Amino acid sequence: MDETDHDAVARLRATAHPVRLRILSLLTAEAMSAAEVARTLEITHANASYHLRQLQDVGALVVESEEKIRGGVAKRYRYDASRDVAPGKPGLDERIAYARAMAAETERRLLDAAPGTATSSDLEAWVDVETWHRALDLLHEASHLLHAAARPAGTPDTVHVSVTHSAFTMSGGLEGDAVHWVPGQEDHR
Repeated sequence: MDETDHDAVARLRATAHPVRLRILSLLTAEAMSAAEVARTLEITHANASYHLRQLQDVGALVVESEEKIRGGVAKRYRYDASRDVAPGKPGLDERIAYARAMAAETERRLLDAAPGTATSSDLEAWVDVETWHRALDLLHEASHLLHAAARPAGTPDTVHVSVTHSAFTMSGGLEGDAVHWVPGQEDHR
């Protein structure tokens, strides 16, 4: 039986690109047109339009508004992270492609890092199920908190931050329903 969620695979493939990850981050704080995305990311308008179409085709973006500009219509796109509740069941190749895109984007951000507060963590360990579910809940909550609080670039009294996380079960341990549990779906405490 094929347990792969084909929509999740398509969505992960579409987002597994460093420029598209930057676009999603950018559009978390405000709706923007392709021209605005192009100017902000210093890419061509055609390139911005292409990446926006790829993201919209898999449902990663919503069109917040449309404006008439010089005889045409400019769509203003927004990324609503709260709609992205469950990652689905993409295959290993898609997950690796996404991890590579995240690594490239994290490296780009580190090159622009300012001195100040930072934290990093890496762990491969065996923990009890309750601790694992609580950790996933906390990561999920932190991600939604930051996405909801995102403001347009340069907003007064804000700090420019970068947050990347990836947490998953490894083989050789937990199996069954506990593996497919989704953070925020039910209280496990």
